[in-house]
Amino acid sequence: MLYGKDLIGPALRELRTAVKLYREGVHTEEVGRELLRAIGELAQIAGWVASDAGEHVEAERIYRLGMSAARAAGDGVLSGNVAGSLAYQWSNTGHAADAVGLACAALEDAGTDAPPKARALYLDRVAWAHTRARQDRPAMAALGEAAEALAEDSAGTGSPSYLYWMDAGELQVMEARVYTELRRPLRAVPLLTDVLGRYDASHARELALYLSWLAVAYADANEPEAAATTTSRMLDLGQSGSERTAERTRIVLDRLRAFRDVPEVAELLAS
Repeated sequence: MLYGKDLIGPALRELRTAVKLYREGVHTEEVGRELLRAIGELAQIAGWVASDAGEHVEAERIYRLGMSAARAAGDGVLSGNVAGSLAYQWSNTGHAADAVGLACAALEDAGTDAPPKARALYLDRVAWAHTRARQDRPAMAALGEAAEALAEDSAGTGSPSYLYWMDAGELQVMEARVYTELRRPLRAVPLLTDVLGRYDASHARELALYLSWLAVAYADANEPEAAATTTSRMLDLGQSGSERTAERTRIVLDRLRAFRDVPEVAELLAS
């Protein structure tokens, strides 16, 4: 499996090639817009890869390039996607207040005519930003709006291809993460166990991240044995290429130290 640290080089090469083609090539206005859209899409991917590798300054630079390209192309939905990705990074790196503002701006950029999947995703990011800012009610409200938006989706809504992964399962994961972060484990655990029960085990990075949330939720529910078992599953996946997964591992192990007197936890911490 390849993760952020493995992919950052190839992702940046693709982005630089597109930027060079736009800046140095001779093309019509229509082709120019398509190139700008390509830059925006590639910037979102490269920014995500850089962020996953822990290169947050580089990721922000890339995201800002993508936002600029998407706006120049007149594509508010794409601009909202890239801006929402930066907001997500800010949410996870100690800039919660700024993240709320940017996530809301990303939703506004997309516009009221944005495809339902786009609105659902951007509302998802608004919910997470509010969650990290410890704003419980706005977070829950945004989750509800995201579910309503996704319910409007159908085969004929014309969602951009880069939103292929946004579905009810993804929304369920975010809902569970919000409940976990807000220390509501009785809501989080059933959602996460349901998702993990049908998740493709070949997607090891995502599986490790979801297991990390479940481990924390078990700990918050005062179920240290279950938390230890879940953490062991997560550690067995060994995602060294993803800084995000490494950070989640540190968070989970730190949370388990409160239960160091429980034999299963003590054994895990000693290993």
